[in-house]
Amino acid sequence: MAGYFVINDVSARDIQFIDKQYTRAKGFDTFGPCGPWLTTPDEISDPCNLRLTTRVNGELRQDSSTSNLVLKIGRIISSLSRVMTLEPGDIISTGTPSGTVLSLSSHVKYLQHGDVVEVEIEKLGKIRNRVVFTD
Repeated sequence: MAGYFVINDVSARDIQFIDKQYTRAKGFDTFGPCGPWLTTPDEISDPCNLRLTTRVNGELRQDSSTSNLVLKIGRIISSLSRVMTLEPGDIISTGTPSGTVLSLSSHVKYLQHGDVVEVEIEKLGKIRNRVVFTD
């Protein structure tokens, strides 16, 4: 394993609800921004215990920990390696703990054109992206 970085696990919920699965809803060209750098495994004592926050336009949406992921990193890698060949450079996204719009109260809106999303994971850095809707 080369290391860890932050990835914004973007979903087009309208497409997800139509298709009833995630593949197309997470597969658009600009989805999954990541960075800001690669942190090597020797720099992280426990990747399963890092604080994770997400803000939309400065408003805190997620304040959790990688310890709250449903599937742990080792299990994800093990499961994937049983059904596919993992190659150098492959990216495995773990998903996200609670705090997405689907898990929040109904007063929280889906991302809108122009929103700024900041995802930060302790020891891995922070990425900041503006939402741009295109036709």
